[in-house]
Amino acid sequence: MKHTHLDMKISDALKSDISYLLSLDSIHWGKLRNSTVLITGATGLVGGLLVRVLAAASAVHDLDIRLIATGRSAAKRDTLSTECGVEFIAGDIRKPLPEGAIPSSIDYIFHCAAITKSADMVAKPVDVISTETDGTYAILNLARQKHCRSLVYLSSMEVYGQANQREVSEGDLGYIDLSSTRSCYPEGKRFCELLCLAYAAQYGVPVKIARLAMTFGAGTPKDKNNMRVASQFVHKALANEDIELHTLGNSIANCCYTADAVCGLLIILLDGKDGEAYNVANPLASATIREMAELVTNKVCNGIIKVIVNVPKDIEKRGYAPDVIYTLNADKLKKLGWVPKFGLEDMYRQMIADWRG
Repeated sequence: MKHTHLDMKISDALKSDISYLLSLDSIHWGKLRNSTVLITGATGLVGGLLVRVLAAASAVHDLDIRLIATGRSAAKRDTLSTECGVEFIAGDIRKPLPEGAIPSSIDYIFHCAAITKSADMVAKPVDVISTETDGTYAILNLARQKHCRSLVYLSSMEVYGQANQREVSEGDLGYIDLSSTRSCYPEGKRFCELLCLAYAAQYGVPVKIARLAMTFGAGTPKDKNNMRVASQFVHKALANEDIELHTLGNSIANCCYTADAVCGLLIILLDGKDGEAYNVANPLASATIREMAELVTNKVCNGIIKVIVNVPKDIEKRGYAPDVIYTLNADKLKKLGWVPKFGLEDMYRQMIADWRG
């Protein structure tokens, strides 16, 4: 059975985004014809969107893609299996996947699995590191064994640490405080990037690295336990409640809309250079946390709500990353044909429309 985005129980905003992606000439859909694609972390935000977009593309462009995936959320696994026809493989991503459940051929891989909650980076740093490093070892070995045609490792802009320059490109690197357990996430990502390069150099694994900025928009789960600032801002906007900042909001948020991020990842998968890293961020959607909050209160909510700063006494336990003072440069990805469509205000309006839908 072919699954299109029209079959999916999703909002009109997300259906519109998927239709937009399927219309793009910059994504060379034909390269995916008759392929098997593995997506780890498919019950997370980005992994789940990749599943939905690829399922729709397979139907609309007659690509006959076989989708297989891993993911921790049983409820989301059931939904994606029903609506998108994806086959889920049970198991711990930190260990080799069960041999009997893996197809004989895997053509493409998106390795999205990671623990990304800031609070967990403080409370469960060993789990964060082992999921990153052991999981990446397992997937790189699988890609090597299956002679995978292309693998994209989802890294993070946090690998740059605290950089002093105002604009950061892929060749730049900043300081990470190794005396902080919160550093388990960015340092783990750095190690995994090096591991990817090692597998590319020694074994010829065709791996690319995508350094994602803060990604949100249509498709972001409507979960009140999601403490990321974009989700909390939208919850407040929908409830007509003031936005309360737990920091001064001076850190620059480098952002990317969900559909733009998926577009970038697909372009990297199909046209990126092996062993290279690419920033996936829209420089025109960058702002300080305070500026983002004020955009929501003033432009999206028309001044009905306001911004309040209330720094808690237990700020260290909340796992907030150190302030960022730079904007990510995305020229390298743009040279592959990537053109981000959505600005910061559009990102919030689409996310609100999605949640209301």
